[in-house]
Amino acid sequence: MRHVATGRLLSQSRTFSSAVLAVLASAILGTAPAYAGKMRPTSIPAEKATFEPSATARFTCELRPFDLSKGLFCYGPAAIRSAYGLNGLLSSGSDGRGRTIVILDAFGSPTITDELKAFDQVYGLPDPPSFKIITMPGTPPFDPNDDNVVGWTGEIALDVQWAHAIAPAANIVLVAAKSNDDVDLIDAFNYAVDHNLGDVISMSFGESESFLANPDGLDIVAAWTAGFEKARAKHITLVVSTGDQGSATQDLPFQSTSFPSTSPLVTAVGGTNLFFGTAVSADPNGTYQTESVWNDPFGAGGGGMSILFKIPDYQEDAVPRSVRKLLHGYRGVPDVAYNGGVVGGVITAWFVPFGPGAFFIFGGTSAGTPQWAGVVADLNSATGRRLGSLNKRLYRLGRSGVLKPFFHDVTTGDNAFDGIPGYPATPGYDLSTGWGTPNLGKLGSAICDGDDD
Repeated sequence: MRHVATGRLLSQSRTFSSAVLAVLASAILGTAPAYAGKMRPTSIPAEKATFEPSATARFTCELRPFDLSKGLFCYGPAAIRSAYGLNGLLSSGSDGRGRTIVILDAFGSPTITDELKAFDQVYGLPDPPSFKIITMPGTPPFDPNDDNVVGWTGEIALDVQWAHAIAPAANIVLVAAKSNDDVDLIDAFNYAVDHNLGDVISMSFGESESFLANPDGLDIVAAWTAGFEKARAKHITLVVSTGDQGSATQDLPFQSTSFPSTSPLVTAVGGTNLFFGTAVSADPNGTYQTESVWNDPFGAGGGGMSILFKIPDYQEDAVPRSVRKLLHGYRGVPDVAYNGGVVGGVITAWFVPFGPGAFFIFGGTSAGTPQWAGVVADLNSATGRRLGSLNKRLYRLGRSGVLKPFFHDVTTGDNAFDGIPGYPATPGYDLSTGWGTPNLGKLGSAICDGDDD
């Protein structure tokens, strides 16, 4: 089962020049412009994981070679925390305590509480201080025969467990919209913001901007944007996945990006293939080896140029001239990246398809987005306040060169996928991994300095 999602939001001005561009592209390529109005999750479940605990690992895939000769290799919390420099932050008590992560998804899951408990037991994690589920009114009863509904349960499992793995002392609130229609997800988002449910909201879904470049779609984008503005006023951080089809979205035969990741009001999270362990194989007790742009047989990290949002000031002043030429005055994504490959995916308990005790290797930019939400919760607990919007800080630090020691700068690979040309990773900011992946041992003090926007 593969769930591909891509989507994006409009920026401050609702000009129709971008809509015209999308219509022209559709006409040239012989595809009718469409308004989808539905978000898709950006998680990719792969093979079922084999539980064979040893002194160093819980699943066999956590010790497999990088050459795939024994199948997919994978990671648990220990490897990911070490790879991204979290151990010092967590051991100092900056582990999300006193903070709340909101996970926004659709439909809900009848097994998520049991899945989270199983995940915690396997990896020796504490239960979150509080785990609340808010199901929006009108949500239909769970239907195990509805592939759309079942697919969202995988997304929920990934989001909740891995936000918790990165910020183990944070409270978690899962807000389940009654469907994956934009209008219902917007209602759920506004509920979370209006009720001030948390410090950071994780959104691992999207739809192609090309499907929103019409009057109805632009109304949807405007509604999301209004909600995002409310969140910014309350200093709530928003993190959004960029999609799993590289430089394209939703099987479109041309480069396109995913909303809401393209909104200038959110931090867009792209994907990498992480190599952590020894020089030749994964190992939870190993070290950070390298990363490249996520691009494996299962998918690739979303990234590219928005057609709906003009380039924001913070980005125009900071990205290299070579990237600005590619953007043609529009917003570029991602802003940051995180491990998202299915090759090197993360272990997640998912009971809906196969019953209790089933664990899977998951990938997708959905894997990185809730973990970035966990990172934000950790940093919030370190400072005792909400960081709010991250982008102005990130790009200011990037422009000045101060960011370099605080990120793993990904410089290899590209996000070409299914025959659509992609964007290469380069030193500094690029359109496949943004500024790169975090090195939290050093990042915390830098990114916490200064006010949000």
